[in-house]
Amino acid sequence: MSETLTVAAIQSSFGATREENVARVEALVREAASRGAQLVLPPELFEGPYFPREEDERFFDLALPFEGHPTIARMAELARALSVAIPVSFFERAGPAYYNSLAMVGPDGSVLGLYRKAHIPDGPGYEEKFYFRPGDTGFRVWALPWATGGAGICWDQWFPETARSLVLMGADVLLYPTAIGSEPKEPDLDTRGPWQRAMQGHAASNIVPVVAANRTGDEQGQRFYGHSFITDHLGRIVAELGDGEEGVILHTFDLAEVRRKRAAFGFFRDRRPDLYGILVERGAGER
Repeated sequence: MSETLTVAAIQSSFGATREENVARVEALVREAASRGAQLVLPPELFEGPYFPREEDERFFDLALPFEGHPTIARMAELARALSVAIPVSFFERAGPAYYNSLAMVGPDGSVLGLYRKAHIPDGPGYEEKFYFRPGDTGFRVWALPWATGGAGICWDQWFPETARSLVLMGADVLLYPTAIGSEPKEPDLDTRGPWQRAMQGHAASNIVPVVAANRTGDEQGQRFYGHSFITDHLGRIVAELGDGEEGVILHTFDLAEVRRKRAAFGFFRDRRPDLYGILVERGAGER
C-alpha cells in the first residue's frame, strides 16, 4: 500500500429524480478525482430526497436489490474510469427485508462488499425504523490499494463502539455518509456542533482520520445543514464545507505518520477488554 491517501467528501442538495441526483454526484466525483482524490465519499441515500422524514409505504418502491443495482453499476464504471474508490449509499431490498446499505466500490470498478447500517434511528423527521431493519452484516472494512477503509452510516457515527470496532478491524480511515439537519419537533435545537464533536472524538480516541459527507438544503421544510468535514487523526477539522454550500473538500494523509502516532499514544496497547463486558450486556444501564 502507498503511504499517503487523499480523501474527499461530497456535499450537495438532492432533487426529485434519481437520474439528476446520481448525475450530480458523478460530476462531483469527477471534480474530486481531477484534484487528486483517491477515495471519494458521497452523502447518505443520495439517489433522492431524504424520504424517511415521514412514514409513507409508497417509499418502499424506491428500494432495489444489491445485485444488479443500477447506481452501484454506474458508480463502478465511474470508479474504474477515474481509478478512485467510492462508497455508495443506497436503499436495499433483500427479499422481504429492507436495509440502509453501503456498497464499497474499488478503484478497478469491482464491488468489494456490502455493509448494512447497524444503528437505526427513530424520531420526528428521521423515521428510519419504519423502513430499515438493523443491519446483519456486522461492521465492515475493505482493503484498497492505498489503505483500508471502514464505513458507518449516519446514526452509526454517534456510537464510539462503531469507530473502535472498525479501527480494531484495521481501518486506516473512517467514512460516514450522512443525512442530518434540523429537528422538526425542536426547531431551536442545532445538532451540528455535537454531531461534529462526536466524530472528532472518535478520531482522537482512535488516532484515525474521519470523513463525513452530509447533504445540504431544504427538503419540504426539513433543512439539512451540510458542514461536511474531514478530521485528521487528532480530531482537528482540516477541511469543511458550510451550510448550503455544494462541492468537494479534500485532504491528504501520511498513513505512516498516523500509524506511528497511534502506536505512540498507546490506546490500543492499554485497552482492557476484560473490563468491558458491560458493553455487550443487553439492557445494561437501563436498570
